[in-house]
Amino acid sequence: MYFSAFTTSWGANFIAAGTVHFRVWAPGQAKLTLRLSGQDKEMTAAENGWFETEATGVSAGEAYQFVLADGMTVPDPASRSQQADVNGPSLVMSSESYQWQNPDWAGRPWEESVIYELHIGTFTPQGTFRAAMEKLPYLAETGITMIEVLPLAQFGGHRGWGYDGVLLYAPHSAYGTPDHFKAFVDAAHGHGISVVLDIVLNHFGPEGNYLPLLAPQFFDPVRQTAWGAGIAYDQDGARQYILEAPLYWLKEYHLDGLRFDAVDQMEDASEPHILPQIARRIRAEITDRPLHLTTEDSRNVTLLHPRTPEGEVPLFTAEWNDDLHNAIHVLSTGETHAYYQDFAADPTGMAARAFAEGFAYQGEISPQSGKPRGEKSHGQPPVAFVDFIQNHDQIGNRAQGDRLITLAGVRKTRVLLAALLLSPHIPLLFMGEEYGETHPFLFFTDFEGELAKAVREGRAREFEGHSGYGNESVPDPNAAKTFERSKLDWQKTASPEGADNLALTRTLLTLRREYVVPLLTPPQGNVGKIVQACGDVLAVTWTFPKGTLSLAFNLGETAQPLPEQPGDTLFAWPEATGKLEPVSIIVRLSRGE
Repeated sequence: MYFSAFTTSWGANFIAAGTVHFRVWAPGQAKLTLRLSGQDKEMTAAENGWFETEATGVSAGEAYQFVLADGMTVPDPASRSQQADVNGPSLVMSSESYQWQNPDWAGRPWEESVIYELHIGTFTPQGTFRAAMEKLPYLAETGITMIEVLPLAQFGGHRGWGYDGVLLYAPHSAYGTPDHFKAFVDAAHGHGISVVLDIVLNHFGPEGNYLPLLAPQFFDPVRQTAWGAGIAYDQDGARQYILEAPLYWLKEYHLDGLRFDAVDQMEDASEPHILPQIARRIRAEITDRPLHLTTEDSRNVTLLHPRTPEGEVPLFTAEWNDDLHNAIHVLSTGETHAYYQDFAADPTGMAARAFAEGFAYQGEISPQSGKPRGEKSHGQPPVAFVDFIQNHDQIGNRAQGDRLITLAGVRKTRVLLAALLLSPHIPLLFMGEEYGETHPFLFFTDFEGELAKAVREGRAREFEGHSGYGNESVPDPNAAKTFERSKLDWQKTASPEGADNLALTRTLLTLRREYVVPLLTPPQGNVGKIVQACGDVLAVTWTFPKGTLSLAFNLGETAQPLPEQPGDTLFAWPEATGKLEPVSIIVRLSRGE
């Protein structure tokens, strides 16, 4: 059978064996022609700027394009696969071409999540879905329960982070075919690992975006995001495209969830706002497995993450907690440039507040912006926050792409890793962090001509106010070497230090699974309490019905008195003594009734 698992408003959908319905919103064009396997067929203009046509005798994999009134050919904005690059022909795809090996996968509950953020292009030497599959047994053995893949939507060139996607339904062809990505997800499920995808619905990239020609109404004529024109979510064609893209990825690829990038940039005056509409529709239409929807949002708001009295999640599951990262970074490195200046006055207190209550900024004035930021978050359960001590953004948005282990050293990084993995928040590791990778993760692109020059010069200007900017020149984002330098060095896992780091990570994740995860259900708020936050010492306690979890660490070089916290020692590094030794951590657990 060729019937699509999810029929989209845009794009090419099989409606019967050999019969495909093509549909595109193009109010900017007086007429539109479908070019399918070299044959042209004029499309029918429907109401409100839509064009459509049907073709028979079509096989999966056939190439097609749209021909504009002036003769220019463009790919389908809702292409499900590209023949090659972002500017060339799209391919008709069938949802039935891949035979799932784990069709009964039922997912994993959110509280079990240990997220591993990876970029397909730099995760392995080959940089493909198939190569990434070979690492799945290693990740499962390490204790990873969820992989978060950086954006896959087809973007300009071969190399890039993925946040400049322009064909939001098509996996980037340099990584492999749609079936290759399905095989990756399928294999992960076979190893007990969930897979979520980072998705960008706030802007389109600069190369290969032909929507301004097809539908200039797709974009807000006034509003600009930091990366391009804002999307006009109140326009029917644009709204359908944005609403259905998340559903398509979830249904077509059997994904377990999505991470929504920079949702603070998704301004929408419609009622309902597009974000809750996306979440409600997803939860209404996919009920065969738990779905985990996280957001990145600089506003520090909780309105997108409500819980019912029973602890159920009607909208989004959790939010990335940049505050914790930023406070930890200042505390461990001393850097106070750019946005880190908001955490310069009291990094220990802000890190403690983030651990105990979620956000560090809960309505206070941000020194950087001069405006209030955030709202009260203590009532949120700890699992409403995704924590990290580094990620693609925080590493890559440094001139030299330095990882935390390079900046803070091995000892401090191990203490912070333990705090991350044994806190009751949901932890996220950036690829290679588990063994102490020291290769940078740089910003890289693959543009040409004036666009390449603009990106190179703009990136250099941007870093002038950023942490990590020194006398060294900023690596050229378009140089292939910049991309190659960002690949993981898997040989480090066999080095003495790498093996020690990996063993520590695996020990911590075993302890998390056996002792921390059972505390997290049912999810409850108002459980965290700051015990001490002074100088280099931080101590926090979380009280749950099933027990009390306590954490204390010292990042200084002088031993400190051990804070009074209940429970027996669950973990200590380097070792448990009667005090907080220099650069050390102790985690305690007191069992409840």
